[in-house]
Amino acid sequence: MRVPIRKADKYLRPKTDGHMTEAKYLELALELEKLTKRVRPRLTEEVKKYASDGDFSENAAYQIAKGKLRGINSRITEIEELLKRAEIIRPQKGSLTVALGGTVTVEVSGRQKTFQILGGAESDPSSGIISKDSPLGSKLIGKRVGDKVEVRVKDKSVEYKIIKIE
Repeated sequence: MRVPIRKADKYLRPKTDGHMTEAKYLELALELEKLTKRVRPRLTEEVKKYASDGDFSENAAYQIAKGKLRGINSRITEIEELLKRAEIIRPQKGSLTVALGGTVTVEVSGRQKTFQILGGAESDPSSGIISKDSPLGSKLIGKRVGDKVEVRVKDKSVEYKIIKIE
């Protein structure tokens, strides 16, 4: 039987910048608590139970349980690293420039769009939340109302004009 060779870096997610809102920090802390206090102990018992059945090479239930446990342990490590590197975003009220944690309304192609600029851990462009490291987010940071930024999208340039900063 051939033993699979795992390439550890292949399965790692790219590291996020660590900037997150307090709500995201609390959400991750709750998920970590749930995984460490409820899910992992239950899966550990399941692995022990299937291990007692004997032969590991032909024990599919054991292999599946072990894989689930490995996945949970990986997620726990990931969350712990995120929480260690976390920098809480505190939005500045009344700022004259676009800043991390702020909301900006832009005009693009005759339509207005509103974006909140947060860290990579919370990025969700379909909901109007963009990362400070995204092409648009990085160009908007530090700009004022009336400023225009140009972002290359595929083979064309798109111009965004800042209408309002919150």
